[in-house]
Amino acid sequence: MSTPYPFTAIVGQDDLRLGLLLNAVSPAVGGVLVRGEKGTAKSTAVRALAALMPEVDVVSGCRFSCDPVSPDPACPDGPHEAGGGVSRAARTVELPVGASEDRLVGALDIERALTDGVKAFEPGLLADAHRGILYVDEVNLLHDHLVDLLLDAAAMGASYVEREGVSVRHAARFLLVGTMNPEEGELRPQLLDRFGLTVEVAASRDTDQRVEVVRRRLAYDDDPAGFAARWAEEEGELRERIAAARALLPHVVLGDRALRQIAATCAAFEVDGMRADIVMARTATALAAWAGRTDVLAEDVRQAALLALPHRRRRNPFDAPGLDEDKLDDTLEQNSGEGDGGPDDPDPDGPGGGAQPPRGDGPDTPPQPGAGNGDTPGLPSQGQPAGGEQQPVRAAEPFRTKMLSVPGLGEGAAGRRSRARTEHGRTTGARRPEGALTRLHLAATVQAAAPHQRARGRSGRGLVVRRDDLRQATREGREGNLVLFVVDASGSMAARQRMGAVKGAVLSLLLDAYQRRDKVGLITFRGRDADVALPPTSSVDAAAARLETLPTGGRTPLAAGLLKAHDVLRVERLRDPSRRPLLVVVTDGRATGGPEPVALAARAARLHEAEGTASVVVDCESGVVRLGLAGSLARDLGGTAVTLDELRADLIAGLVRDVQGTNGSNRRAA
Repeated sequence: MSTPYPFTAIVGQDDLRLGLLLNAVSPAVGGVLVRGEKGTAKSTAVRALAALMPEVDVVSGCRFSCDPVSPDPACPDGPHEAGGGVSRAARTVELPVGASEDRLVGALDIERALTDGVKAFEPGLLADAHRGILYVDEVNLLHDHLVDLLLDAAAMGASYVEREGVSVRHAARFLLVGTMNPEEGELRPQLLDRFGLTVEVAASRDTDQRVEVVRRRLAYDDDPAGFAARWAEEEGELRERIAAARALLPHVVLGDRALRQIAATCAAFEVDGMRADIVMARTATALAAWAGRTDVLAEDVRQAALLALPHRRRRNPFDAPGLDEDKLDDTLEQNSGEGDGGPDDPDPDGPGGGAQPPRGDGPDTPPQPGAGNGDTPGLPSQGQPAGGEQQPVRAAEPFRTKMLSVPGLGEGAAGRRSRARTEHGRTTGARRPEGALTRLHLAATVQAAAPHQRARGRSGRGLVVRRDDLRQATREGREGNLVLFVVDASGSMAARQRMGAVKGAVLSLLLDAYQRRDKVGLITFRGRDADVALPPTSSVDAAAARLETLPTGGRTPLAAGLLKAHDVLRVERLRDPSRRPLLVVVTDGRATGGPEPVALAARAARLHEAEGTASVVVDCESGVVRLGLAGSLARDLGGTAVTLDELRADLIAGLVRDVQGTNGSNRRAA
């Protein structure tokens, strides 16, 4: 077994280390989600924490790590007699991104249950992690149904496995730690809320600190055992402090003043439900125990808020989690039960005082394009660059769009857009299993076995079932798609009011993609060429940020934009062949620059049509006289065209049927 990197040797990352240590002191805090860029010691810190966890006593031979003092009466390996047991180190179990549901929760042998009447159960990772640490790297890339199972088990302290009336339950209490890179996509808000704490990590910009990180890492790689030995004393001291804090925790008193501050803070930041209040209370108590105190102070409440609230406050989908610390300090001060305008109170005209002008809540405040240069939305820029390029304009207010879907039945990653064969969803049929049986179709199995009962010598009431009779249920649900936006940023689109509406429409479609768990990409074209502003990614908020700063101006190389989209989709089909694309072209249909630009654009569009790519053209042409160029482009693509006004959900009934019908008819004609 390799020697883990010592926890005390990690340089910086104070919030990360504190969040992990508080969960080690009080597992009831509910785990921690670590958000940050790659290469910031997220995984190293989690794996190093395991060496600091106290040993656990378990029933000898129990696959579910039952406590010998109070064994689980429902343990599948039980019943166990109280007493005895053996001690072992707490486990750290890692959940791979590509794990199956059976690997997570365990698998029942349905074949033996039907044929032999034996309830045979193979434990999963949740059983292995009981009374230890369950570590999920890249938790935002897990399929939604796996995350739901994982967090349900963490909340209930038990895992349930049910297959066609055969069920098994076992205890599953663990310290849940998830890490993620926000650039690769966010977790849904309701899943974020199930993590007790969240911390943001980033690489230090301090030269001395970066030098020390490299020095320690090189020393560890050269001699892991020797490096760990040099930090053994600090590791031992930290382990003892964790044990002392655990022992002190039941004696910590959470007073009324601290409770009022917790409640007032959660109300001030408009968090939903009561989970935030409870997590803050547990975190503040753990902070007091960690500091060696039996009373909770205001500083504990403040630190608990910074750890427990950023991912719970009400915010827009594209806003990063965060907390306005000035607002937090004001709320704590107002509910401290101290100060009535005396000399120690804040200056009313100073920081946090009533004379301050209105201010945003930090991450809640959207970026202001043109701020500081006198630009006003709707008016020409004072500092317009040369060459016809115009300053970026702010997107109009987003709206709810009608769902666009890819025709046919796919087999891509689970999502909420297009129809697909999935592990979860409504049952649509049955087939012979390929490998282990996971989803029994009972009626089809009985139907297959029934004609053979006399030949098999059936004599009793039970059905004689053999392996060849078993049928796997096929199910239909929804998949996520690759939504590739191709946005016209040329001079014909550059009227500021018009481009603001276009950006608002694309932002609305991005919001829809976020909710439906899609990957997105963004291509823009103007001047002489097209650019991949954002390669296909699960980070929809990154696409929104690129859209916000999108400049406009120049000619309209429509063909270049379509050809660039063709190249991107070709590469993505090789990289992820099961994820089907949806091409969304946002343009007025004009094509200028170069020889025969309209004919060249039509030929580029027919490349997409020939490959059956589902497509929608959002027609941005305005004015009384319309040329209908976007409609012609849509016909060449084999898709459909809609105007900006028609894109709204309440005005676009039937769009999905039109998209599917057009693509289907084109393929049949071909």
